Amino acid sequence: MPKQNPNVVILSTEEDVAESLALYVSQLSAKTIQEKGSFSVVLSGGTLIQTLRKLTLSPYKETVNWSKWLIFWVDERVVPLDNKDSNYLLAWNGFLSKVPIPKDRIFPINYTRSPQAVAKDYEARLRNLVERKVLPLSPTGFPKFDLMLLGVGPDGHVASLFPNRPQRYDLTDWVTYITDSPKLPPERITFTFPVINSSVNTAIVVTDKEEADAVAIALNPVKILPPLPCGEVKAESLTWFLDKDAASKLPINA
Repeated sequence: MPKQNPNVVILSTEEDVAESLALYVSQLSAKTIQEKGSFSVVLSGGTLIQTLRKLTLSPYKETVNWSKWLIFWVDERVVPLDNKDSNYLLAWNGFLSKVPIPKDRIFPINYTRSPQAVAKDYEARLRNLVERKVLPLSPTGFPKFDLMLLGVGPDGHVASLFPNRPQRYDLTDWVTYITDSPKLPPERITFTFPVINSSVNTAIVVTDKEEADAVAIALNPVKILPPLPCGEVKAESLTWFLDKDAASKLPINA
């Protein structure tokens, strides 16, 4: 299907974004599970997990069919899963431990000290799920997730694809690695853009004034070259969820 122009949802507060995001995810979950019997969700780290908190409360917690969810990570710090820097641990403490998703449907990294080995292992596990028909392939040959949930950094990065790092230009791998992230910790793995942009639905969630410049650049119809990574995100259905602070540099709010 052709990629669509993004839908931009601007709400007053982070609390409003959290409520709108919970409604969006719960409705998309119900629709997708009815159509195909499962719902694959890719998480990122940062403030996104906090903004997902409404899903762990009534009425969503009781009405979402959690047993049909599959959970993945768009990027991960190469640290043990119980390390304070782990995106898995952040998601577990803030979201996953509060909803009844079966543990065998949650796919964190297998930690070793080698970022390259961790990336290869995660890609191999995705390929296995594709072979088993758990995940479909996009027409371009990359795994196709039902929902990709992303944040944005002040420099415009998404996942661990940073403006001045070569991983953003990797068009071959499904999962790659980085050893010199400008944001600590330096060693990470990350989905590449071909995987991110194969998602059926993507939500970019930004609720901080620090990212307002990056948001404005990404959503400006006059594109800079090279574009910020957050401006390169595509999906069949792409929605930006912004609070007033994150949207404060957009022309419509000038």
